Amino acid sequence: MIRLACDYQEGCHPKILERMVQTNLESTVGYGFDPYCESAKAKIKQACGTPNAEVYLLVGGTQTNSTVIRAILRPCEGVIAVTTGHVNGHEAGAIEFGGHKVLTLPSHDGKMNAQELDRYITGTFADSSWEHGVIPAMVYISQSTETGSVYSLSELEAIAAVAHKHGMPLFIDGARLGYGLASEGCDVTLKDVARVADVFYIGGTKVGALLGEAVVFTNTRYAKNFFTIMK
Repeated sequence: MIRLACDYQEGCHPKILERMVQTNLESTVGYGFDPYCESAKAKIKQACGTPNAEVYLLVGGTQTNSTVIRAILRPCEGVIAVTTGHVNGHEAGAIEFGGHKVLTLPSHDGKMNAQELDRYITGTFADSSWEHGVIPAMVYISQSTETGSVYSLSELEAIAAVAHKHGMPLFIDGARLGYGLASEGCDVTLKDVARVADVFYIGGTKVGALLGEAVVFTNTRYAKNFFTIMK
C-alpha cells in the first residue's frame, strides 16, 4: 500500500544513511559548527542567492516555528496566521505556550488574503484601545499550505508588501517547501521565497532527510541572539 501522507512514514533516503555510516565515528565539534553543518549552510546560501543570510539548523517543524516566533516577538506581541495555519491548529499550543497568541484570519483553501490582512492590521491600530490587546507583529504563512494549496509568486509578493508596509516580518513555514516548489504550475523559486520572506525555513524531515529544518534569516536583524534562544 502506498500512503500519500508525508515522509514521516519512513526513515530517510538511503544515500543519507550511507553517508551517516561512513562518518559515524568521526569526532566533530557540536552546536552546528562542524564542517558538515558549515558546508550545508554555505550550499543553502548559494541556492537561495543570499550570501549574507544567517542559517540555523533545527530538528523539526514545530520546534522551528516556536523558536523563530519566540525569538522575534516581544511578550505582548502575537503572530497573524490563517485558521488552518500550522501554528494555529496542529502544534499543540506550542506558540501560546511560548507566550505568544496566534491571531487568526479566514483561510481560503489554506491561503491568506493580502487585502484581508491589510484590513485586519489597519483596523487593529485604528482602535483607540489597541495597546490594551495583543499587538500583531508578525505574519506567518505556509508554503505549501496545510490543505495542499500553493501560493503564487504574486500572492506571496502581495502578502510581503502588506507585512512590510506595517513594519512586520514575513515568516514562511517551509516544512513542505519542497512539495510546493516541485508542484505543477508553481511559479515560485527558492530564490523568490528568499527574496520576499524575512525569515523562512527549508524543511528536510518531510522530503527525505532523516530530520531537520534549515532556518534562513534573509533579514538578519531578526536573527539577533537566535543561537542562544535556539539552545
